[in-house]
Amino acid sequence: MSPAPFPYTLIATDLDGTLLRTDETVSQRTRDALAAATGAGAAHIVVTGRGVPWTRYILDDLGYRGLAVCGQGAQVYHAGEHRLLTSLTLDRQVAAIALAKLESEVGPLALAASRDGLDGEVLVGADYAVQEGPLPYVPLTDVSDLWAAPLNKIYIQHPALDDDALAAVARETIGGLVDVVMAGAGIVEVLPLGLSKATGLSLAARRLGLRAADTIAFGDMPNDIPMFAWAAHSVAMANAHDDVKAVATEMTASNDEDGIAVTLESLLAAEA
Repeated sequence: MSPAPFPYTLIATDLDGTLLRTDETVSQRTRDALAAATGAGAAHIVVTGRGVPWTRYILDDLGYRGLAVCGQGAQVYHAGEHRLLTSLTLDRQVAAIALAKLESEVGPLALAASRDGLDGEVLVGADYAVQEGPLPYVPLTDVSDLWAAPLNKIYIQHPALDDDALAAVARETIGGLVDVVMAGAGIVEVLPLGLSKATGLSLAARRLGLRAADTIAFGDMPNDIPMFAWAAHSVAMANAHDDVKAVATEMTASNDEDGIAVTLESLLAAEA
């Protein structure tokens, strides 16, 4: 017997806090649910704020061979071919002006940055608090090195302002020059103006001949909100930021409780 059709032709999933559990693994239950949905005719696209170098090892572990949207929408990556299909970089002159303007408003910032490319380095300033992870980074000892090669984005932190407050004041101060998103705990990012997960996902979907009207999206952080607005159906994880829950079509269980699988299994059962 052929599998029952799945009600969406595209499943878009964020990584951290969504597809990945806290220990950065993907449960067997979630793997099985995604396999069942794709076996029933849906395509799966990973949509993440991580750049390709910080995403690639996860996709390889999953046996993922399709398209992935990385760098908050800046990069469309073909995992099966290990090839970067499109990449949008931050105008470094504009970014330098934006940072100077923001620092004149809030004081010195701690900085990090993601360089463009399949092997783009992550630069981290001495004052920037880095989350533990499996991949190396390059210490940023001279701020001028920030501008030495093309960048996808810049990360900012402030000694007194929390993530939401920093993102809010940055949008108010430099929102006409760049985009600013809060992507996770301690992760506020400066991006090319007009860039979002929605723009990257729409490019990837178009390559597959798929539409927003047939898309279900899963996410947990404010950087997922544009993707939620683009997709026909949006699902917030139980661990999601309140701003994400407020705009989602529905909620599911947390990332550690296999929330994606819970929703996919329900949809598959309804179609059976």
